[in-house]
Amino acid sequence: MKQKPNSTVAPLLLLFFALVAPSPSSAGAPTEQIRASVDKIVAILNNPQLKSAAKTKERRDQLRQAISSRFDFTEMARRSLGSQWRRLGPKEQEEFVRLFTDLLERAYVDRIEGYSDEKFAYVREILDRNYAEVNSRIVTHNGEEFSLNYKVLLKNGEWKVYDVVVENISLVNNYRSQFTRIIANSSYEELVRRMKDKQIEVARERK
Repeated sequence: MKQKPNSTVAPLLLLFFALVAPSPSSAGAPTEQIRASVDKIVAILNNPQLKSAAKTKERRDQLRQAISSRFDFTEMARRSLGSQWRRLGPKEQEEFVRLFTDLLERAYVDRIEGYSDEKFAYVREILDRNYAEVNSRIVTHNGEEFSLNYKVLLKNGEWKVYDVVVENISLVNNYRSQFTRIIANSSYEELVRRMKDKQIEVARERK
C-alpha cells in the first residue's frame, strides 16, 4: 500500500532536515529544539564514516533514532486515524502506532538521504501554552521558496512534532484522508492489512 503524502508534500518533507540559517534571537524553546534535531540529522548525513554502502543500515538506524526523538508518532497516529482511533482497544492502538511509525520513518529516511543543501530560515514562533507552531521558509537549490511549518506540543519538557504543514498542506490531514477513504470503502482491518503488506514489501526490497 502506498501511503504517501501527495505530490506537493512528498518532495518537501525531507526539507525538515535541511541546513538552517541562524535562528532569530527571539526564538524560544520550540524553535531551538527543532533546530537541535536538524543539526543532529545533518551531522549524520555529512558523517564521512557513514556514507559508504556498507554503512547504510547504521546510517539509517541513526537517522530513525534522531527522527523518533523529535516526533510524537503516537499523537500523529491518533490524529491521522481520526474517529476510528476511539473504536480501537489498547492493543489495536499499539499495533497501529507501530505500523504508522514504520510507515512515516521509512518515508522520511528515504527522502532525507536525498538531501541537497536546501536553505532553511525560521520566520516566527507562535506559542500557546503547551502547543506551539514554528513557521519557516525553505529556499531550494533552484531558487523556489516554500513555507514549512511544524506543529509541536510540550511533553515532559520536550517539544514534539505532531504535524508538518507544507504550503498549507497538512501531513496529518493528508494521511487522515487516505485512511478514512480506505476504511469507508472497505474496513479498518483492510487498512492494517495494506500497511503490513507494504512493510513486508519494503523489507524484501532492502534485503
